[in-house]
Amino acid sequence: MKPDLIIGIDQSTTATKAIAFDRRGHIVAEGRASVPLSNPRMGWFEQKVEDWTASVASSLKQLTKKVSKDRIAAVSISNQRESFAQFDAQNKALRPGSLWLDERAHVEVKDIANEVGLERLHQISGIPNDVTPCRTRCLWLAKNEPKVWKKTAKTAEVHGVVAHFLTGQWKTSTSSASPMGLLDAKTYDWSDVLMKASRLTRDMLPELVASGEVMGEVTAQAAKLTGLKAGTLVVAGGGDGQCAGAGANTFQMGRAYLNLGTAAVSGSYGETYAVDRSFRSLVAVGETGYSYETAIRTGTYLVTWLVERIFHQNPAKNPKIFAELEAEAKNVPIGSRGLILIPYFSGIMTPYWDTDGRGVFAGLSGSHTRGDLYRALMEGIALEQAMMTNRVAAVTSPIDHFAIVGGGSKSDLWCQIVADASGRDVKRLETPEASALGAAMAAAKGAGWFKSVAAASAAMSGKPVKTFRPRTKEAKAYAELLSIYQDLWPQMSTWNARMQDFARRQGT
Repeated sequence: MKPDLIIGIDQSTTATKAIAFDRRGHIVAEGRASVPLSNPRMGWFEQKVEDWTASVASSLKQLTKKVSKDRIAAVSISNQRESFAQFDAQNKALRPGSLWLDERAHVEVKDIANEVGLERLHQISGIPNDVTPCRTRCLWLAKNEPKVWKKTAKTAEVHGVVAHFLTGQWKTSTSSASPMGLLDAKTYDWSDVLMKASRLTRDMLPELVASGEVMGEVTAQAAKLTGLKAGTLVVAGGGDGQCAGAGANTFQMGRAYLNLGTAAVSGSYGETYAVDRSFRSLVAVGETGYSYETAIRTGTYLVTWLVERIFHQNPAKNPKIFAELEAEAKNVPIGSRGLILIPYFSGIMTPYWDTDGRGVFAGLSGSHTRGDLYRALMEGIALEQAMMTNRVAAVTSPIDHFAIVGGGSKSDLWCQIVADASGRDVKRLETPEASALGAAMAAAKGAGWFKSVAAASAAMSGKPVKTFRPRTKEAKAYAELLSIYQDLWPQMSTWNARMQDFARRQGT
């Protein structure tokens, strides 16, 4: 039997999905396993390394019961970014993995900036100074857990961990290494300057492999655990955001993907290295090039927060609640009756890079309803995205439409608000699994099905199933609202810093 399927493994924060795709990018079968998350202390977020690998094994085992292992040409990996772990010389995990959500390294953010320099840090890595990249927590571990750090033979992000589990080799994708904040983005190699600032050496990190290139083969041991055939090719994929870009075919001129998921992440593609505080330049899933990426750390997370914590609704007991709220929000005028939401509930990445940033409902009155709040949430994220995309387009190249994926993309109202607020077409794609599909595209290139990841993307990304176009009257109103929205945070950021300092001193 000639192999006719490839697998994209999507190891996200809450679950691992293994999805088999055909040459046209259609889903044939899938497996899924959850991944527990631990929050042992305020601001700490961790997962057990064995849960990462066990969920990969379980999801693949489910998949290979549905399709023959002989049909699988290659597998590749999409991973939650900036989540990593430490291993000793016997490849045993020394402690739980630290997640991208983790905020423990506030002091180390400043330490690295002081050692390297803010501008130099940004220019080398493509990422402004921020608590999220792994470099800050590497320094934190070196300072606060010196015994663990002394035993550390390897430090690897999730892609590297999964690749080692499947192949027995410490290799990872250049794309998934990029968000760690340790890469020289211009040379596609580990940066000596950033490794030194993070107390790392080159031999402590995996070997880098370009997306779409073969990293190794599935070992006999991994084959027993996963149901895959020993010798199956394992191809370098990338970080989930960059994989989503490939899955949504951002190689197409004028396109940015927008993933309205737990976080709202958007990215466009270019061959030229560019840096600006309004986005981060990450190595793309492809042979060369970059993903110019914006990130709102709270996307559909805010929907869950509002519904469960403020409206006290349990979606499991009332599954119609989202449809009810959307119907109410649809009848609310643009601007939510004078109410604006700033979606910085988990700090700010792009464009302000302020870990102390916090969310705001501005303009509340006693007359506002839950429909007003729900629409303000949708509008706040849409306005924030419009502001950032305008800045990316001004620095890099024009963006005339979004290819939208993720849970939030199922909402017609939200998609239309994004179109009206941004003045850009919004195209809902066939597959909601853009990250897994992007990894599968890399696998297809590695298996020899296509000459490049871009060629795989063009063939497998599929056509939009629905397009939302900006409406003239509504777009004009949103343009005015955007100018009001953009003024709010700069005017209140100093107040917010004072408030967060006060809260810390009160022990909250």
